[in-house]
Amino acid sequence: MPPMDAEILARLQFAFTVAFHILFPTLTIGLAAILVFFEARHLRSGEEVWIRLYKFWVKIFALSFGMGVVSGIVLSYQFGTNWSEWSRITGPVLGPLIGFEVLTAFFLEAGFLGIMLFGWDKVGPRLHFLATCLVAVGTVISAFWILAANSWMQTPQGASFVDGHFVVDDWLAVIFNPSFPWRFLHMTNASFLTAATVVAGVSAYHLLAQNNPEVAKRSFSVAMWAVLFLAPLQIVIGDFHGLNTLKHQPAKIAAMEGNWVTRSHAPFHLFAIPDQNAQTNHLSIEIPYAASLILTHDPAGVVPGLDEIPLEDQPPVGIVFWAFRVMITLGFLFFALGLWGAWARWRGRLAEDRHLARFAVVMIPAGFVATVSGWIVTEVGRQPWTVYGVLRTADSVSPTVTGSSVATTLVLFLIVYGGLFGAYLYYLLKIIRQGPGALTVRETDERPEAIRGARPGLVVPSE
Repeated sequence: MPPMDAEILARLQFAFTVAFHILFPTLTIGLAAILVFFEARHLRSGEEVWIRLYKFWVKIFALSFGMGVVSGIVLSYQFGTNWSEWSRITGPVLGPLIGFEVLTAFFLEAGFLGIMLFGWDKVGPRLHFLATCLVAVGTVISAFWILAANSWMQTPQGASFVDGHFVVDDWLAVIFNPSFPWRFLHMTNASFLTAATVVAGVSAYHLLAQNNPEVAKRSFSVAMWAVLFLAPLQIVIGDFHGLNTLKHQPAKIAAMEGNWVTRSHAPFHLFAIPDQNAQTNHLSIEIPYAASLILTHDPAGVVPGLDEIPLEDQPPVGIVFWAFRVMITLGFLFFALGLWGAWARWRGRLAEDRHLARFAVVMIPAGFVATVSGWIVTEVGRQPWTVYGVLRTADSVSPTVTGSSVATTLVLFLIVYGGLFGAYLYYLLKIIRQGPGALTVRETDERPEAIRGARPGLVVPSE
């Protein structure tokens, strides 16, 4: 097979495996923070409802965390098998960053995960809470290093290209490269928002089914507060991230906007069919001046077009264009969910509004779709570069890998990952259907009286 076929197949294989993997950290990063909140409320009040919610959601966390670890290992092997030239050239920069992630984040998570999952009868409540906090901190640290590495590939600085590979000149410049702060905030907030939406949707499901509604309405209330705060915050962070991308990756912005000609008073295309061969859009529906206003905060601002980018350096416009619109559409749906929840809460009908509950259930997968869409914009929009403006994707693939071998492993990945995901969904839905269980008069194994400040025998009525 021609080398180009091997490159395309290797790109498809990595795209599939990384999109599959990102689903699980997206949930666990945010869910870990919610578990910290649940356990903190239990420590403070001694109320059984919070520990019931914790023990329910920690099962989903553990299942998702395990899937994330298993699917993440595969990515590292592909660096050596399909992308050996990329590994050789960027290894002095990215190797240590990935190593730091293992040493500082994975070991922290692995060291305290056992206490978090199985330590209830073996350690005191405060030590258990510390373990939960450290696992949550570990998930954020992991995101820090992975996004530092990926952001360096988007906006490389702090390293020089010497004798066929990169050499680090300034580690702080490498880590805190120009796009890193906004990409780190954007991804972590997306994780928190995704987890909050999942908790809201699952809680709404139990409210609709009247399955232990006294427990479900507590988690629904917490999750809807989180969505109300995080959804507009994500829009603001996304705006700053877009301005950063405009400065450092104008070709990506031009593809996101479907803007073929550099111009002022640029419209925003609500709908269009980009034609890269003809360098134009078909059936375009536009909002006048909106792209200039969004990107430059000036309706007369100049927005870059792809006419300034050689054809061989342009990203695949259609994919980037539509992935971006999926992402921002879902972002405004999150915002609508938060506002609807605030209105229902103000009316005193948050747990009784069945239309809101149904909307929350429908929105359960939205965070994952938005996250994958965002990564498609980020990664496809960087093409044809692995290290933006410096190292081409065609020069990063392993020189000896064949199209047939990559195709074989891609098919195997599709089969194995399909089975894994099917098993994951089976056990996930089984846990969700079981729910957190009903509140009891008193559970002696939780020992609320052992917690400072809690009143012995404090309960929340189930009716």
